[in-house]
Amino acid sequence: MSVAEETIKKTEAQTIAPKAKPRGKPIINRILDGLSSVRFGVVLLIILTLLSIVGMLVVQQNVDGFDRFYAGMTPAEKLVYEKLGFFDIYHAWYFNLLLLVLSLNIVLASIDRFPTAWNYIVKPKLEATRAYLLNQNFNARIESSDKAQVERVFRKHGFKPRVTTKENGRTVIFGQKNVWNRLGAYVVHVALLTLFLGHFVALQTGFDATVRMIPGASTSEIQRLDYNLDKKVETPFPLPFTLICTDIEQKLIDRDGSIEVNNTMDWATRMRISDPSYGNRDVTVSLNQPYTYRGYRFFQASAITQGSARSMTFRLTPENGGDPFNVNLKRNGSTTLPDGTKIEYLAFFPDFTLVGGKPDTRSPDYNNPAAQTRVTSPTGEQKTAYVFARDLPTGAPVGGAVFGYKYKMVDFEKSPLAHVLSIKYDPFYGSMIAWYYGGGLLMLALCMVFFFSHQRVWAIVEPTGETILGAHTNRNETAFADKFESIKVDLNHRGIEAQSS
Repeated sequence: MSVAEETIKKTEAQTIAPKAKPRGKPIINRILDGLSSVRFGVVLLIILTLLSIVGMLVVQQNVDGFDRFYAGMTPAEKLVYEKLGFFDIYHAWYFNLLLLVLSLNIVLASIDRFPTAWNYIVKPKLEATRAYLLNQNFNARIESSDKAQVERVFRKHGFKPRVTTKENGRTVIFGQKNVWNRLGAYVVHVALLTLFLGHFVALQTGFDATVRMIPGASTSEIQRLDYNLDKKVETPFPLPFTLICTDIEQKLIDRDGSIEVNNTMDWATRMRISDPSYGNRDVTVSLNQPYTYRGYRFFQASAITQGSARSMTFRLTPENGGDPFNVNLKRNGSTTLPDGTKIEYLAFFPDFTLVGGKPDTRSPDYNNPAAQTRVTSPTGEQKTAYVFARDLPTGAPVGGAVFGYKYKMVDFEKSPLAHVLSIKYDPFYGSMIAWYYGGGLLMLALCMVFFFSHQRVWAIVEPTGETILGAHTNRNETAFADKFESIKVDLNHRGIEAQSS
């Protein structure tokens, strides 16, 4: 076979043979591209937002009032909601899985796009061609100008000029401002990841609890709360410190009204934390003033609204006919009279009665308020005195004069028997990291992204004096258009001044 025939056959074979298809990306690359897609991240964020709305519309099992909400549902609703995890949606497996995937999406998207944004900072575009500038959305031609004038105008409008001189006599002047705006999206990413991490840590390591605070009582144990739908299980949980309730106060709207919630402006619980490792500290927990200590965050939750008194005013009338006088006695406190008689607080009964010869209360309301006190005479003799807020009938089984004085309660400050504090235990401060640091950083980043823009301006000054302007902004072009017009006006005006002079 001749060389010519072989050449013809090879050509025919190449013509007949199908062209090889270009090889596609490896499957792992396609998966990573999908996971780092902005569209995929937005979809995940929308789904998480919708699930959070469900969590707000459906009463969660760890919220007060869930038992009433659950009891009002039909059996079918209970079954469906329970299967979908709607009663505890923030602990649902799919909610945490979505958080994990969204976090992965944010990390991959940042890794993929950050180098481009970083180049704007470390490698600014100092040079530009005439065609490049005239192709920008903002461009103009100035008939007469010079390098010094352009630099002055750039500085006036906040652009620090950087000058590059070409061999052909052209001068390129570049200025920019707010270049850090290019990193705003990545600060948002860091803030979101901080929020997600704090939320996850708080849910996985923390729990809810309550503690009852009775003035004068102390405890080194709280009641951990575990929820199973409408069943709430309380389990004792030891504290590494001791809580001593020193006082509780209830600020009433109507001083003569009840101590129920609808007549209350504020609750305040004062307690001493006695910690073998860190010493003692006195703290106050009120409605708008929670307190955090070693991962335990204390909130006001409710009150045991059996009537009690925070302080009492007694009128003492001497049996020998002297002038009556008032003394004040605080709960769990004592006072001493001028003659040395000592009065100590023992108990308060809102609706006093005797049951089997022992003092008790008929009801939690202030129907027959009385204070039980211990009176010690100057000689050391002691007696129990019951001090009533109203006159006693003749022949009453309690009352009368004690060590030369008749007692009557003329005023008292209403107070509940005890306060109940709600406790959020968060040993790694996940909630604080999420809401204080993550939330604060997110607000700062959003301001950084939307209230500012990266603005760049170039000017090519030709040897003839003609100047080509070009500018670009990464957002808010409408506002930047006014600034660009001002730059043009200043250059034209200064150019005319230079010609006339």
